[in-house]
Amino acid sequence: MTFKQTILEGAWVVTLDPFVDDRGTFSRMFCENEFAEIGFTKNFAQVNYATNKSKGIFRGLHFQVPPYSDSKLIRCVRGKVYDVIVDIRQGSKTFLKSFAIELSPEENKMLFITDGFAHGYLTLEVKCELIYFHSTAYKPGFEGGLNYKDPKLNIALPFEPSKISEKDKNYTYIDNKFNGIKI
Repeated sequence: MTFKQTILEGAWVVTLDPFVDDRGTFSRMFCENEFAEIGFTKNFAQVNYATNKSKGIFRGLHFQVPPYSDSKLIRCVRGKVYDVIVDIRQGSKTFLKSFAIELSPEENKMLFITDGFAHGYLTLEVKCELIYFHSTAYKPGFEGGLNYKDPKLNIALPFEPSKISEKDKNYTYIDNKFNGIKI
């Protein structure tokens, strides 16, 4: 696998290098030695699997706050999604800046983000499936979210979502008191 730093420090596009033969393909999604080379030495504590029935579903922008903030490795295993992250690390040079990438199985790419990012995605096709590896288990009461429509974030989705949860839809816009999360 190869790692390419995004415009946001602490966020990497990971390109898999599959072994291909007449049976199909084989790829490593994680190797602690290779991830250590980019500074990630934590263990993964939780793996989540999400299915999405239709095109236009938006999930996010979610994050957990310390002491339960988490690094994530995101892989789309079916369909295609527009994956978005926002840097919410207090004092970061790229605070409230975003990065987006299309993820699909055919592209052989994953997104790795360290603690301090909000994450979400928009399904670009029907029947999208994602696997997320988390360095910290989900802890109720320590989660947060950003509204993707917030003008301070300036996120341009390819099209307006057709389905979004009430919780995600009702995240408030960032006010002047939001300094991010301290990592």
